[in-house]
Amino acid sequence: MKAVIRIKTETPSPYELTAIRAETHDTKTFRFRLPDGATLDMLPGDFLFVHATIDGKAVKRPYTPSSLPDTVGSFDLTVKRYDSGTVSKYLHDRKVGDHVLMSGPRAGGHWVDGMAKRVGFVAGGTGITPMVSIIRWILAKGLDVDLFLVYSNKTERDIIFREEWDRAMRDHPSLHCFHVLDEPPPGWSQGTGRITEDVLRAHLPPPGPETKLFLCGPPPMVGAVSAALKGLGYTEDSIILP
Repeated sequence: MKAVIRIKTETPSPYELTAIRAETHDTKTFRFRLPDGATLDMLPGDFLFVHATIDGKAVKRPYTPSSLPDTVGSFDLTVKRYDSGTVSKYLHDRKVGDHVLMSGPRAGGHWVDGMAKRVGFVAGGTGITPMVSIIRWILAKGLDVDLFLVYSNKTERDIIFREEWDRAMRDHPSLHCFHVLDEPPPGWSQGTGRITEDVLRAHLPPPGPETKLFLCGPPPMVGAVSAALKGLGYTEDSIILP
């Protein structure tokens, strides 16, 4: 059997865009081709830099692949378009057949098998992308780990991978998911407003040596939630920022 080639580059390399899938009204998943028999050399939660030249200026931004690590032949980036996001707009303007320059993967705050028995995830918006990579990995490998996701968005239509979360919870009793919306629809039965200490206390595993938490989202949310978690007794080394 031919050995799998593991790709990691320090300099930007071109990757062909082969498919685009709409996830929400402003979020798309972009699939890129890898050479036959190749995968990205990464752990769940590691990231790539996307490089572009925009208005004559070289820019780069980090993105965590949302696809299952060790996938051979392709990888996915899930990107929300922001009006102020130079590179997110650049990606959303790409078409199938275009090539995008990327370097990496680089080590982020990643998951390592065996690091915890209980794992909490707190995500805001596209902060979900490292989380989905880690959750997909743990579920696909059938690891004996309880998973707790708290996911914040503006509206219900902003929830990325909503159908996947609902299906995964039906198929995997070890996965628990709680949504928090700034603008909930009538009859919404889950969280509303901001992620509070009460929400964290109720929907994350308790602090302890077998617990790790992953936190990713807009900087103001990350700062507020990190402070709240420490106030609830989670140690600094148990909180991982992908």
